[in-house]
Amino acid sequence: MKFLILVLVFLLSANNSFSQERQLPRDLGIKPGILTPGPLNAITDVEGVQVGHKTIMEGDNIRTGVTMILPHDGDLFRSRVPAAVYVGNGFGKALGFTQIRELGEIETPVGLTNTLSIHTVANGITDYILRQPGNENVRSVNPVVGETNDGWLNDIRGRHVTINDVFEAIENAQPGPVEEGSVGAGTGTSALGFKGGIGTSSRQLPSKFGGYTVGVLVQSNFGGVLTINGAPVGEELENHYLSGQVPYDVDGSVMIIVATDAPLLSRNLERLAKRAFLGISRVGGFASNGSGDYVIAFSTNEGVRIETGETGPTQNYKELKNAATTPLFLAAVEATEEAILNSLFKATTVTGDRGHIQQALPIPQVLEIMEKYNLLEP
Repeated sequence: MKFLILVLVFLLSANNSFSQERQLPRDLGIKPGILTPGPLNAITDVEGVQVGHKTIMEGDNIRTGVTMILPHDGDLFRSRVPAAVYVGNGFGKALGFTQIRELGEIETPVGLTNTLSIHTVANGITDYILRQPGNENVRSVNPVVGETNDGWLNDIRGRHVTINDVFEAIENAQPGPVEEGSVGAGTGTSALGFKGGIGTSSRQLPSKFGGYTVGVLVQSNFGGVLTINGAPVGEELENHYLSGQVPYDVDGSVMIIVATDAPLLSRNLERLAKRAFLGISRVGGFASNGSGDYVIAFSTNEGVRIETGETGPTQNYKELKNAATTPLFLAAVEATEEAILNSLFKATTVTGDRGHIQQALPIPQVLEIMEKYNLLEP
């Protein structure tokens, strides 16, 4: 095992251009949780879910972007998915959440971006919905957008995200593997003392629990004391909240998107969203005063879809019993934990606005720490 670690350390240290091929923790023997990931270990393991990025890196000071999550590839406005939101700490500028809480449904793609571009992304999503065939008479749209503040690396006041960028992110959305790290809405973010970004993970339940899938995507930009599978990595690296390292800002924010194919309506989706928030604590986050920490959860199960074209005053749904949700809760915690770690492991060092530099997580040193605590698996 020590020989393997030394080889990995050498390979990862020898060439910084290796950053585009930075490995995920699971590939290096770090396997959070006890449940099994889906084939892609991504939110797109939930059938129908698509993810698209628009990464904006221009000059020496623009480091931002847009990430779009589509619950399915149909007409989202007319075939809505049940949804819920959970606010862990409300220091944020989330849009569209009150209507989700009131009606328990999402009618648009879900957008992620930076704090000062959230309204542009909302306008872009609205334009996209209004332009869809059949929506010529639509007079109300509830665009759902979350944000984190990437102002350390990005010229955030310049508000460089455009409506065309939103369109591109939606057009780029597809099923299959999801690009992670310093991409899309995670281009300029930082988390737990290192470069953050977009991360994703999934869990599949055993067949005796329904065989359902839970997928998570995060935009990590928050502080704390990095912990990996119980190892005090942030302390060992002396890079954590109160360690005196510069730059380090414990405030920031995190957006968590949870998707499942389990038949859940808004009430149990809110319960699922609450459990996802626990994944933050497992990696060392604690929801600081200035950290906007939000979870959006939705179900893609066609049995609970809200079809606006149906006639009649009632709708019939078949939802899981409360007692059957427990395995889903565990899946949400584990997938959130691993998605955050994936965002760190895949993110690359970025130099940005005012010459600020955010270093990527030093994987070789992390592996040494994990070996020290006997937490690496073959």
